[in-house]
Amino acid sequence: VAADGLGQLVGQAERSLRAGDRAFVTVYHSDLDSTGHRFGIDSPDWRHQLRFVDMLAEQIAGVLPPGTALYITADHGMVDAVEHVDFDTTPELQEGVTLIGGDARARYVYSTPAAHEDVLAAWKGLLGDRAWVFARDEAVAAGLFGPVHPELLERIGDVIAVPFTDMAIVASEREPYLTRMVGMHGSLVPEELLVPLLSYTRL
Repeated sequence: VAADGLGQLVGQAERSLRAGDRAFVTVYHSDLDSTGHRFGIDSPDWRHQLRFVDMLAEQIAGVLPPGTALYITADHGMVDAVEHVDFDTTPELQEGVTLIGGDARARYVYSTPAAHEDVLAAWKGLLGDRAWVFARDEAVAAGLFGPVHPELLERIGDVIAVPFTDMAIVASEREPYLTRMVGMHGSLVPEELLVPLLSYTRL
């Protein structure tokens, strides 16, 4: 059910929880994520928004029917990308590449068949001290994608680059919106993978 504000989120959750004998209700609040993308997680803006999320959780806890458990978590963490490596202005990264995909913290690089090894070497040479750089087969063998059906292999880049520092691999000309972001996510570092899980039960 739709909600346009924090009060409506609490109201809709309360009504949904009491609509039947048993209910499973998910409440999602997106503003913390968008504030982090725009201003960064070290900004006053993000910390103020986090306080609103705390208040939201407190208000939902206050309307729980007896016997209800509340779990509070997030879909991912985030880091502030201080350094940008720009694919669109770095010729060494473009040689032999037909397309880039993914995100600034997890890049998929698609290369011409004859250039796979050269592209892998170039990306490792330029980014290897700040990012994990894998060939597709290495990444799949390492289990980064879980089980992969053979028909879906080609969707994964020939080269995958995943920063482990505060770097982002941007493309300023083709993805200007992404380049302007301060907070980003998608890497394999603990700050982006590990999120808290808080629980509360109303007896």
